[in-house]
Amino acid sequence: MNDTRQLIRVGHSPDPDDAFMFFALAKDRIPTGEYRFEHELVDIETLNRRAFSGELELTAVSVHAYAHLSDQYVLCNSGASMGDRYGPMLVARSKRPLADFSRATIAVPGTLTTAFLVLRMCLGPDFQHVVVPFDEILDVVAAGSYEGTTIDAGLIIHEGQLTYGQQDLELIVDTGQWWFDETGLPLPLGANALRKDLGPETICEVHRLLLASIRYALEHREEALSYALGFGRGLNHAKADQFVEMYVNDWTLDFGPRGRKAVAELLTRGHRAGVIPELIEPEFVGVPGS
Repeated sequence: MNDTRQLIRVGHSPDPDDAFMFFALAKDRIPTGEYRFEHELVDIETLNRRAFSGELELTAVSVHAYAHLSDQYVLCNSGASMGDRYGPMLVARSKRPLADFSRATIAVPGTLTTAFLVLRMCLGPDFQHVVVPFDEILDVVAAGSYEGTTIDAGLIIHEGQLTYGQQDLELIVDTGQWWFDETGLPLPLGANALRKDLGPETICEVHRLLLASIRYALEHREEALSYALGFGRGLNHAKADQFVEMYVNDWTLDFGPRGRKAVAELLTRGHRAGVIPELIEPEFVGVPGS
């Protein structure tokens, strides 16, 4: 029998926090009414670039990438990944002053990631970068080269923030702490976004289901965490729980006024730094005047 419900294609990263967040939708733990969800797990930089074609109705995006997508997508108030005094990290084989890396060659997980945007603001525009799959960056930094190019440091996201020490790498700067020192705000790394052409009714209902999925995971933590562990490269149960707690929490339930302010500040400073071409006013689902 054909399923006549409206298809919502969902894109998110294959990492523990996103898996935890979408567990209830992926495993049919909550009723979804007239909508059915089809999940695609792809790295965040690929999702950022796919969003330009608008093929996914609901997708995770870097806040940096959203600056190029605001004509097609509206940000969800739920589903954010916020770094509250922590975030993507610059790591290297030996401890050196941050200024030493301003002209270094750095492995990065993608030029549309928020991690890359903040590193540009932190280090300036003169460092060289090589795009490397996020789950290979630690190995590349430890080896000191990638496809014949010497690598001085790496910008790590996801669970690498907890595991870089296992490869005897040194922390140079935590961009989430750097951002907080600069602004007093949490660092809005990623968000979920809904395609505007779905229309107000569908946008509101899918947003409600996303929030319900996040609430279910937080209320059934062990069940959702067991599922998320399948996406935690090199993480044991305790580390996976720690990582999920870092990025699925009260900020994920609702950006709130301070979180939305942080998004606006990031986009403003990114534009001021010359990384984001146009000054973008972020638009959020269900927030008047956004």
